[in-house]
Amino acid sequence: MPEYLRTLFLHPPSFQGFDGGAGSRYQARREVRSFWYPTWLAQPAALVPGSRLVDAPPAGLTLDDVAPRARDYDLAVLHTSTPSFAHDVRVAETLKAVNPRLRVGLVGAHVAVRREEALAASPAIDFVCGSEFDFTILEVAEGRPLATVAGLSYRANGGCRRTPERRPLEDMDALPSVVDVYHRDLVVEQYFIGYLFHPYVSLYTGRGCRSKCTFCLWPQTVGGQRYRTRSVEHVVAEIARASRLFPQVQEYFFDDDTFTDDLPRAEAIARALGRLGVTWSCNAKANVPAASLRVLKDNGLRLLVVGYESGSQTILNNVKKGVRLDHARQFTREAKALGIKIHGTFIMGLPGETRETIEATIRFAQQIDPDTLQVSLAAPYPGTALYREAVARGWLGERDLVDERGVQAAVLGYPHLPHTEIFASLDAFYRRFYFRPRKLIAMAAEMVRDPAVGRRRLKEGGEFLRFLARRRLASPPVPA
Repeated sequence: MPEYLRTLFLHPPSFQGFDGGAGSRYQARREVRSFWYPTWLAQPAALVPGSRLVDAPPAGLTLDDVAPRARDYDLAVLHTSTPSFAHDVRVAETLKAVNPRLRVGLVGAHVAVRREEALAASPAIDFVCGSEFDFTILEVAEGRPLATVAGLSYRANGGCRRTPERRPLEDMDALPSVVDVYHRDLVVEQYFIGYLFHPYVSLYTGRGCRSKCTFCLWPQTVGGQRYRTRSVEHVVAEIARASRLFPQVQEYFFDDDTFTDDLPRAEAIARALGRLGVTWSCNAKANVPAASLRVLKDNGLRLLVVGYESGSQTILNNVKKGVRLDHARQFTREAKALGIKIHGTFIMGLPGETRETIEATIRFAQQIDPDTLQVSLAAPYPGTALYREAVARGWLGERDLVDERGVQAAVLGYPHLPHTEIFASLDAFYRRFYFRPRKLIAMAAEMVRDPAVGRRRLKEGGEFLRFLARRRLASPPVPA
């Protein structure tokens, strides 16, 4: 057995109000403050004996709280992202100042596609990892020389050296369960999502996505565009163990990019979860047939998170969404008829967006009427086809993805549709969807039926109104 480096996995502190979103480093404050589990860090933490996972944002930890811990470790692994990178570099520098012998590595989509640039940002960064980094980090923690570890770039002789790429993991059952790390290092009550029961637990049953959406970060940078899955037995055993470790948990969420990519497997997992008697939800594409929806619903499925993105077929085609609007409408009718809740996600400002498509998308959302929705601005992350297209066509302005208050910015702008109008469309979308009498009555009825839900919705409603107010303050001037 190797003698492992004392390893700290750190989701760094960030700006006040920062939310931990998909992949742990969401790009901005959300409408309602939310925290996802740092599963991408928990996975290698489960591999490295004696490691510790610190998730600073939901725990309310500041840099002053975290920095002294550097003295207790030999290796620190920080998850970073494009919007948070500059801040995370400062965290790395602070840790190194506290413990100059500490080896610091960064993981995440941003450094996976910009390795040399990331290393050049600061001498405090010793290495950065490529796409799938679980076993890369394990080998680093075993004390192997960095030159012998596949899948990373490291600092050497004043320059940057890149090792051979690590092959994608095919045996996903080789990854140990993350729920023991959750139980050891996290407080489940600190994690909450507006559309999920509380407390909840999220995890992955596989990696990658078969869809080719040009804007989606994770399949193009880390997970890959094949859906590599854990066995049904492995997933069910993890949920069974989580149920024993967390009897207070009300819902499990499968954070796979598209859990319904493999419907026979999804149905098999559902039937096993039905026998366990747990409530669960997942990400889905708007094309699941009614027969499969019924199997999932009959076995504990409560809610689907569905990326509708746009009410314009042209835009869906432009971004290679692979869904037809008429199929999305039918899917939504069938899911709602079965009593399945839907959280719909939409994106403003994708290629082909016009004033007319913005109007069409708002009307589409009103017509299909998901229970809740989230509207984002198109975010061209490095490493995605959308980013390359934006650079080639001159759509990318000199703007950061988020401002200093953590409000997401409209980065893309078009000759026929300036970024200021795209930014403003998000507020209009939310107001026209949520401030309809029909929606207000439905939300009020839900609050009356369940006082606990009522208290939560009142709190979230206040956060939502404050979110809209922050956006008004951040709104760029509209050209005359």
